[in-house]
Amino acid sequence: MLNILGSQKSKFCDQITRRNFLSIGGLALGGMSLPQILQAEAAAPKRKQHKGIIMIFLPGGPPHQDMWDIKVDAPSEIRGEFNAIQTNVSGIEIGDQFPRMAQMADKFAFIRSMVGSDGRHDAFQCLTGQRFNNQPLGGWPSLGSVLSKKYGVVDPSIPPFLGLSPKMGHMEWARAGDPGFLGLAHAPFRPNGEGMADMTLNGISLDRLDDRKNVLRSLDQFRSNVDASGMMEGLDSFTQQAFGILTSSKLADALDLSKEDQQLRDRYGRGTKQLRADGGPKLLDDFLTARRLIEAGARCVTLAFSRWDWHGGNFKRGREDMPMLDQGVTALVEDLEHRGMLDDVTVVVWGEFGRTPKINANSGRDHWPRVSTALLAGGGMKTGKVIGSTNRLGEYAEDRPVHFQEVFATLYHNLGIDVETTTVTDLQGRPRYLVDNNQYKAMPELV
Repeated sequence: MLNILGSQKSKFCDQITRRNFLSIGGLALGGMSLPQILQAEAAAPKRKQHKGIIMIFLPGGPPHQDMWDIKVDAPSEIRGEFNAIQTNVSGIEIGDQFPRMAQMADKFAFIRSMVGSDGRHDAFQCLTGQRFNNQPLGGWPSLGSVLSKKYGVVDPSIPPFLGLSPKMGHMEWARAGDPGFLGLAHAPFRPNGEGMADMTLNGISLDRLDDRKNVLRSLDQFRSNVDASGMMEGLDSFTQQAFGILTSSKLADALDLSKEDQQLRDRYGRGTKQLRADGGPKLLDDFLTARRLIEAGARCVTLAFSRWDWHGGNFKRGREDMPMLDQGVTALVEDLEHRGMLDDVTVVVWGEFGRTPKINANSGRDHWPRVSTALLAGGGMKTGKVIGSTNRLGEYAEDRPVHFQEVFATLYHNLGIDVETTTVTDLQGRPRYLVDNNQYKAMPELV
């Protein structure tokens, strides 16, 4: 194992103070070395086309009837304090806390009839599209892991799958996306503030790295468990590629927002690192980081924004968080379009379920798995429309219920993957379709 020692003041994401280090194994996950990860990714077929996904998870269950499905004709105990506003698309109204989105609603698809939630406080369904029950051995892989497996890397210096979700009190909300039965070789890379310093090598010269390469050859002689596909052979070449990542500044540069135009940073907003209860911070910087990572070569970037489990103070918190979400999402979509990336990059914004129609005694809304909302943009989709509807009280999907799996089928379609024919092999050697029983297809309204 190669270690590069640095400052004694640094802390890792587990908050344990130790000497800063950089190692081929240290940037890996679950005990697998970076060369192993690179080897597995390189075995996947490559495409010249670089399409991507940015998935913005809203932990806790955002209130559908206070965002993009305002119930203007409902009684006050259901309608709440927010009003509907017109958008730049005739006939479409959304909540008044999203004025920027209203001005560019032609760039969005508003899904008002999401169904199929298991009702758990967990990012799992938003990351995989799958139900919790009856999982195969190893578990279902997330979308980013599937892309890593099927397409591999775009640039050897940039992991294909990155997760920006910060540590939270309720860690099920902080999931970046598990690799499931595809294995740790396709797990997300999870950078953090201290890790960025590691990746710049703390001033260690390439000459000294060459010395350490000799040390690696003599000390890191290990045998890996060879999987059924034989992707763990030829470690020498992948060790060299691992050093390419460690010595390249491309990933560190993509994570370094100080290199970005400050006016654009202001357009996104900065957000706040302050945690809310057991949830996450409101890091608008992550929206910009996600764009930079996709542009640098990532295929999938996941992030989580704030905490939306508002059993009390629903409207007070909505006035704080919704305009920030409005700012971050619209800036991201505008930025992608300006750079000519919007047709290739799909943005999805959603949570694990919706909220109760009736406002409780604490001015909050409780859990409501029966229906929720989602927002889609980019990916070459036909946007500027509303898909589905709920009844007058926002209780259930009245028209065109949309399952999580349909959204995933659409995301895969945008990435050039046909869910009707594409499978991945599980740990028992069986082919698995990417959506349940191959019964869900890409949404015809969008593709």
